[in-house]
Amino acid sequence: MDNLQITNMTLDDFYKIENIYNAQFDNFWQPINLKSELENINSQYIVAKLDSQIVGFAGIWFSVDDAHITNIVVRKDFREKGIGCKLLEDLIKLAKEHNKTSLTLEVNTKNTIAQKLYSKYGFENLGIRKKYYKGIEDAYIMTLYF
Repeated sequence: MDNLQITNMTLDDFYKIENIYNAQFDNFWQPINLKSELENINSQYIVAKLDSQIVGFAGIWFSVDDAHITNIVVRKDFREKGIGCKLLEDLIKLAKEHNKTSLTLEVNTKNTIAQKLYSKYGFENLGIRKKYYKGIEDAYIMTLYF
């Protein structure tokens, strides 16, 4: 993935993925939610591009002294190629650049692949949010301290 580029997400990027969002990416959020996040002054979204094709994106919220990962999403046909790792690394870098003391996220209790990824980067499992996903599935709360 030498030609993978990570850049800030723009509205133009959003419009490029809006029509394929539900088919090519996990649909935890509806596209309108992602668009409103791009307009939120407390959030920042990044995109992963291969040859100008968007293959993933990720977001982060900033608060007073900590940050929260909202999502890391890779196109279904580009998974297991290290793109999620690169997006996570860039989110960690952003949190540090903003002088945050920690970075938190939720991950589905059934998503052991993602849990292992976050653990690899030093995130600790600190608890559980019951019925976090669509009011059905539980999520672990994982935090990385700086």
